[in-house]
Amino acid sequence: MDASHVLLADIGGTNARFALAEATAPAPLVAGSAREYAVADFPSLADAARTYLEAAGAKSHAMVAAVAGRIDGDEARITNFPWVISIRRTRQALGLERMRLVNDFTAQSMAVLALQPDQVAAIGPTQWSGRRGERGNARTFAVIGPGTGLGVGGLLIREGRPYPLATEGGHVDFAPGTPEEIAILQQLAQEFGRVSIERLVSGMGLVNLHRALSRIAGIDPGPMEPRDVSERAAQGDPLCMRAVDVFCAAFGAIAGDLVLTLGAWDGVFLSGGLVPKLLPTLQHSGFRQRFEHKGRFSPAMAQVPTLAVMHPQPGLLGCAVIAVAEAAGTPM
Repeated sequence: MDASHVLLADIGGTNARFALAEATAPAPLVAGSAREYAVADFPSLADAARTYLEAAGAKSHAMVAAVAGRIDGDEARITNFPWVISIRRTRQALGLERMRLVNDFTAQSMAVLALQPDQVAAIGPTQWSGRRGERGNARTFAVIGPGTGLGVGGLLIREGRPYPLATEGGHVDFAPGTPEEIAILQQLAQEFGRVSIERLVSGMGLVNLHRALSRIAGIDPGPMEPRDVSERAAQGDPLCMRAVDVFCAAFGAIAGDLVLTLGAWDGVFLSGGLVPKLLPTLQHSGFRQRFEHKGRFSPAMAQVPTLAVMHPQPGLLGCAVIAVAEAAGTPM
């Protein structure tokens, strides 16, 4: 593949995903170009990207990288993995002419502009119209997704122009909504001190919930991984099933709080690696009930769609949208 392709990267706390974009094509994400690597296998983004380019037989002079961490000038630190990514050093290592570094949920938010109705699945009765904001029509969306951590973002569309919001909303305080959640918070506070929503709604959040529920029941849970909780829940283990139930309910409550915070009345997109895996469970859980249960705003919340993103690589899709904007001279 020639060097006119833009290298795309979506870097989380567990996986590094790469693809190529043709920034002037109607569908910029090059079909079949996506590959995934474990971040633990590489000392840096540049090393992982070099491996991808060699495997793909590709060259590129430009890159858009989305990272699960806060961007601070030239650098970003991965929140749940010890990579420090520098634009200057990465450009030098890969011979890039241009590099754009964005928060991973900036990319997830920009992906909303390219998602098709058949690439989302509604949770609850309210469907998505597919309208993202015609010129002159202000629209606001929220984006939230559990994976290794909990990503939170937003997309404002004003006068036809998108404005993605990069946030660290996954690290706000957890507010329990039931006596059981109060007891869980007390257990987690003994372990962590301050308890953020990421401590419950993420891959490790499933493990934290199971451990807290086990201690409340006077049981030693032993070492667990997120997949252990979900697999044992599917097999009928009562405590694992309850951990998944609490996860879904807390996720719904948090997503609803995000709507109120951003004024995201046009919809919430649920992204992240766990959502497709848990989709049937989410659709039959307390997610939507807790999402809507907002007191005097409950009738308004009932009109807001909650949409699971089923596209296999929404972060890379969002990076491709950003690459198109860069090529057109209209960067967001």
